[in-house]
Amino acid sequence: MGLGSYPDVSLAEVREEAAKYRKIARRGGDPFVERDKAKVVVPSFEQAARTVHDEHSPGWRNEKHAAQWLSTLKQYVFPVFGSLPVSQVDTPQVKEALLPIWVKKPETARRVRQRIGLVLDWAKAHRHRTGDNPVETIADILPKQPDSDRHHTALPYADVPQFIAELREASTSEVVKLCFEFLILTAARTGEVLGATWAEIDLDKAEWLIPANRMKANREHRVPLSSRCIWILERAREIGGGSYVFPTPETDAPLSNMALLMVLRRMGRKITAHGFRSTFRDWAAERTNFPREVCEQALAHTIKDKAEAAYRRSDLFEKRRELMATWAEFATAHHGKVIPIAAKRA
Repeated sequence: MGLGSYPDVSLAEVREEAAKYRKIARRGGDPFVERDKAKVVVPSFEQAARTVHDEHSPGWRNEKHAAQWLSTLKQYVFPVFGSLPVSQVDTPQVKEALLPIWVKKPETARRVRQRIGLVLDWAKAHRHRTGDNPVETIADILPKQPDSDRHHTALPYADVPQFIAELREASTSEVVKLCFEFLILTAARTGEVLGATWAEIDLDKAEWLIPANRMKANREHRVPLSSRCIWILERAREIGGGSYVFPTPETDAPLSNMALLMVLRRMGRKITAHGFRSTFRDWAAERTNFPREVCEQALAHTIKDKAEAAYRRSDLFEKRRELMATWAEFATAHHGKVIPIAAKRA
């Protein structure tokens, strides 16, 4: 005979379920949260990709591009991990899909990587996965692509002021422009900026505290905010809403990598958003006297030397604040054409 209003559930099953939740509670967990997690159906990567395609394709003017977007995933990605839950896709699976075409078809490989990244960003925004997007660092473990296809990835630092001036006039949404400039001025990783929430921002202290679970090194990272960054954040708050600093218009989902890629294409720039970290590092090395460890800490790089890491007790925050203020001053100091002012007549 069944139990109360649950005729198909035995008493033994009820006891087993209750014991499971008591165990969760004893470990400090929340049984109700775990119960709700169990109800969430995580889509496969292919299902997520098709959803992303359906959501974005109406905004693509080029039907050929819309068709190619999905066909490349069908050809190179779905056979490798299309059936895998999107929450379980990580660096090994992405590497396996990209490796066969990374050197032979570099341009196709980069497009496939971007499309994988967009799907995983979508999945994170819909709470189907957590952590960093593996496409951001996948190039570090893949073979070097031909130089002819890679030399435009980073912008020379001397061109940054002109780029930011053009970015502010670019034909795209204001939130995308604010996000991109914030990315440049903080020298943060793309995923860190796209996923930034207001809970991480302290405008009074001019600090951005990125939690460990959103950092590549799985370590909390403080970012000092220049006066221009504060202005960007204040403006973003005026025009936005929800928990994310740079949301997709009319949603509470963060912007995707594709938004930054598209503005670069409209500007005719053959570079990547991630490349601005290299641009910043080149500028810091060649145009400033800030110590190497301060510059590396600004990029949240891990210390490979174990002895040095053991003795590093400070995050060099105040020195980094000075560094980032100097960088922001350089990057935004665009000087237009000088027009002489006629002498005032007597």
